[in-house]
Parts: sequence; structure tokens; C-alpha cells
Amino acid sequence: MPPTHTTNTYILLFCLLTSLFSVIKATFNLTLPHQHPNPEAVVQEVQRRLNVSIHRRQMLDTAGGCLTGNPIDDCWRCDPNWANKRQRLADCAIGFGKSAFGGKGGQIYVITDSSDNDVVNPTPGTLRHAVLQTEPLWIVFKSSMVIKLKHELIVNSYKTIDGRGANVAVTGGGCITLQYVSNVIIHNIHVYNCKPSGNVNIRSSPTHVGFRGKSDGDGISISGSRNIWIDHCSLSHCTDGLIDAVLGSTGITISNSYFTRHNEVMLMGHDDGYMPDKGMQVTFAFNHFGKGLIQRMPRCRHGYFHVVNNDFTEWKMYAIGGSADPTINSQGNRYIAPTNADSKEVTKRVDTDEGNWSGWNWRTDGDIMVNGAFFVPSGDGLSATYAKASSYEPKSAALVTQLTKYAGVFGGPRDDDGTASFTAGTITGDSASGNTGYSAGGNTGATRSSSEDDGDYFGMIFGGGTVALSPPPTTIFFIVFVLYMTTTTNNGGLFSLLLLL
Repeated sequence: MPPTHTTNTYILLFCLLTSLFSVIKATFNLTLPHQHPNPEAVVQEVQRRLNVSIHRRQMLDTAGGCLTGNPIDDCWRCDPNWANKRQRLADCAIGFGKSAFGGKGGQIYVITDSSDNDVVNPTPGTLRHAVLQTEPLWIVFKSSMVIKLKHELIVNSYKTIDGRGANVAVTGGGCITLQYVSNVIIHNIHVYNCKPSGNVNIRSSPTHVGFRGKSDGDGISISGSRNIWIDHCSLSHCTDGLIDAVLGSTGITISNSYFTRHNEVMLMGHDDGYMPDKGMQVTFAFNHFGKGLIQRMPRCRHGYFHVVNNDFTEWKMYAIGGSADPTINSQGNRYIAPTNADSKEVTKRVDTDEGNWSGWNWRTDGDIMVNGAFFVPSGDGLSATYAKASSYEPKSAALVTQLTKYAGVFGGPRDDDGTASFTAGTITGDSASGNTGYSAGGNTGATRSSSEDDGDYFGMIFGGGTVALSPPPTTIFFIVFVLYMTTTTNNGGLFSLLLLL
């Protein structure tokens, strides 16, 4: 018996739905495959590690020796033979970036040359040559050096950039780019004065050279990446963000770092409509936010952000901001408000009415508010979501001075601590300088949302990498219309017509 028009219609429907499965999945899948299924459990583990480290200091280091109670530093720093056991650092991370292995298990690569003369065929012994290799590498530096980049430094997966034992600074064009990679550790590096650059070919691996549009001038740009740990870095004076994480990045810890003299410090999230960022999970722990900072410490979209035992000593507009319903869990921080009576609030909901943000889960727990600072909480408060997170009480913010004592690079200038500075100390960033790093057209690799003055993001495409975007509403409407007409018109008589299209 020959197939009927109705049978043909069912066959057509099956083929269409099969071909559209990936589109439908991308539209409705609002999480990432690499996000932690229980972020509150990660928060508990951070608190447990902190409790153990502080207790150990109280019991074993009563004379005020090496131990600080900081679980990251106490994991490796008190070993006098640490330089011969560098890769132990990979076991010391906490929070959402705990699984960042970096170059653990790989060879030691020693940087002997601070130059960056050729971004297509970099010289062996340079940082650029090291970071583009495909195998795991633990990268160290023979001596102190300032690396002036010609263009952005594209870091491959399974790399540790370990600046311990030297005073290492990275500056110049683009700066550090982590794009569609995993397992990267950046430790004890000074990053400053990063400027937009690009529209050139840059090598990203031993076998691939690709054209790069103009970068934004971020200090460290994290895009579509996971298992990233940035620790003991000092960052200041960049054109765009000091650290930006976008395009579905997750599994990130930013710890023990020192931020100064910048406008838009950190952006977490691509834009309000980019649903994969719902899986973004970031830990901010034991950082110092210092002189000359204005806003975004951080500024979050979607996702889960644990802000724990940081020292916020200065902001001009606000400290922590967000849009698109991010979860912000602030525990045991010290917030010191500016003298301006209009800038006392720690938090800011960006371009959102209270009727929309009142349900967002923003919580303050054990924070110390100084000089009139205040945190506006919202959402479920101490609901089941946060009951788990507070099973281990956050350590008192009174310990923040001790926990952040060594924030930033070890032994090097931290810009505003009264020692030498790499730069003149001016405020930099989009709003401060007027240099947005965006272009109205052309291959810039970055576009700015016209609907939000506070919104910017890094959206470059490198080589075969693409940005996953949801189909426009008109496309979805057309698909639905075709399916409807196919099933209702002339008993499936449109089948033959569709085959001819």
C-alpha cells in the first residue's frame, strides 16, 4: 500500500524536528554542562577549609609565624622547600575554580626572554611561545621581567603561569586572553596598562594561526572557558575590565588578588539575554579592592557568585552590581563606604526596577559595614537555598585584615601601598577615559549593547570558535508556521511543495 499524504506529513515532521533538535536544545538549555550541580556545597567546602586553616593557626602558630589562616597560602607557603614543589600549588585552590589543574603533571618551562617581537612565530623562551603549546606546562620565570605585549596573549589549556620567586609584570596590547580553554592557573603576576590591539594574525597553538579583531584592552579576558584560577595577582590601569568572564565561562576562582586604580573592575556575564551564563559560578575570596576603584567588584549577570572574606576599601559608585537575576552570596567581607553620602550602598541592581529584582537572591551574612556602608538584600533570604550555604558560619569579617595580608603579588609593588608604581596612577576604564574600545562596524570582535550604558563584554571569535546564539524570534515563528500549515492544509498536501523548496 503506497504511503498516504498523512504518512508523508508525519515523515516530514519527524525530519524537521530532528534537524531542529540542536536549535531547540540551545534555546531551552539554560545551564552549562560543566557547572557544579550544588553550588551551596561548594560554599560549605570553602567555609570548612577556612575553619580548618584558622583553627590550625590558632593551635600551632601562636608565636605569629608563617601561618595566616588563609587556606590557600597556608597550603604551600610555609614549606621552605616550596620552590622545588611548585606544582603543589594546584592542590591549594578553593571554591568553584578548585578543579583548575593548570599545568600539573607537565614539564617546567622556564621563561628566559621578556620580548614579544613576533606574535605568529614567537621565540622559544618567551611567554608567548610557552602558553600556546598544547601539552600541560608549568611556566616559571628565570628572573624578574616586564613583558610588553604587542598583541593579546592567547593561552592554551592546561597551563600554569607561576610568577613566584620573581617580580613579573605583563602589560601592553590586549594582555591575557583565555578563550574556549580549560584548566589555567595564573599566579603572582602584575597586570597593568593593557590597551586595545589587534586586527592581526596571532598564533594560538603550534598548528594554528588566526586573524584577531581588535581586543577590548582587558587585563585578563575569560571567554567560554572553565576551571580557571587567578591567585595573588595585582591588577590596575587597563582600558576595559581588569578581569572579565563571559560567554558561558564557569568554574572560576579569583583569590588573594589586589585591585587598584580602575573604573569597571570585573564583569561577569556576556549580556542579559545570554542564557548559558546561568551556569556561571565564580568564587571571590581574600581579595583587596583598593584605591582608585569606581565600580564592578564585580558586576554580575545570571549565575552564582560567592563573595567571601574580601576587603573593599574604596569605591566611587558601588561595589557589587548585577542584572538578569544573579545569585550573590556575600559572606564575611568588610565594606568601607566612601565619604560621599550618595555612594554608601554596596549593591546596585543595574537598569532594573525593584519589582523585578525583589526576588533576586542577594544575601549578606557576617559582613562588616564601615563608614555608613549598607547592603540591600533581596530574594529568599535565609531560605533552604542559603540554609545549606550557612551550615558553616562565615568567618568574622574582623579576620579580613589577616586573611588578605598578602593579597597581590609577593614582594612586588601593589600600586597603592606606598611603594613604587608601574604607572602614573591615573584612573582608567571606559567611563573614566572615554575610550570604550568599541567600534560601530567592521571586524572589531566586540559590540556594545545600546540598551545599557553599563553593559560591555568581550565577544571575539577566534579560528573555528563560534558564539552560540539563540535563534531570532522571527525564525522560530516561521518554523512553527510551516509545521502548522503542513499538518493542517490539504491533508498534508504541502509535503510535495516543501520538497521542491
